Amino acid sequence: MEKSARFPDVMLLAAGLGTRLRPLTDTLPKPLVPVAGIPLIERIMANGRAEGAKRFVANAHYRADQLLAHFGGLLKVNREAELLGTGGGVKAALPMLHSDPFFVMNTDAFWPEGTDAPLERMIARYAAPEDIVLLCVQPHRATGFGRSHDFCFDPMGRITLDYGAPVIYAGVALIGKTVFADTPDGTFSLNRLFETALERESLKGIVLDAPWFHVGDPEALAETEKALAAAQGARPA
Repeated sequence: MEKSARFPDVMLLAAGLGTRLRPLTDTLPKPLVPVAGIPLIERIMANGRAEGAKRFVANAHYRADQLLAHFGGLLKVNREAELLGTGGGVKAALPMLHSDPFFVMNTDAFWPEGTDAPLERMIARYAAPEDIVLLCVQPHRATGFGRSHDFCFDPMGRITLDYGAPVIYAGVALIGKTVFADTPDGTFSLNRLFETALERESLKGIVLDAPWFHVGDPEALAETEKALAAAQGARPA
């Protein structure tokens, strides 16, 4: 992909119920759950801003009013009357996204700000409208993730199911609008697009060179906060 003067827009997936983070999410939407005092969504946005992201769009459903109030109108939000899933949520918000391609970022996983700059590498890896570029992380660098891995990463930088080094999908994808052309209206998962790209060998990857934290349940939250505190304490004064 040729370097554009404009950094891609970022679509933040913020509509989920966050049931695994209860009781914290009994009163808060998952993106506003604090991690060492900073809401999850703010940590993910900081990852984007660190590399030049300026325009963010989010979907919202559960406790959407709290998300809107938190940003005071500074974040473009597409409210979903019913949950549309990761793919359906992005498709419904496409008119609000000005760039093509654009980033999709989960709001429950992040890396410590300033430890890596993977988004520019993802932009460089994107070469055609049918491409999807995923941010991946090696399992030993992941905190709060239950499965052994999601995909494999081959020597050519392509994502496969069974050839190459095992990697975890780190919750960031660079996607063009045209890949949504044949998708249904309503609820569907981004996994549908990933599987199609796998079949046509246009699912590509970049490996994160930093620790990665997935905050999916209270245990993962506690482990993440402990790791962040240890890293802070290890920095020279």
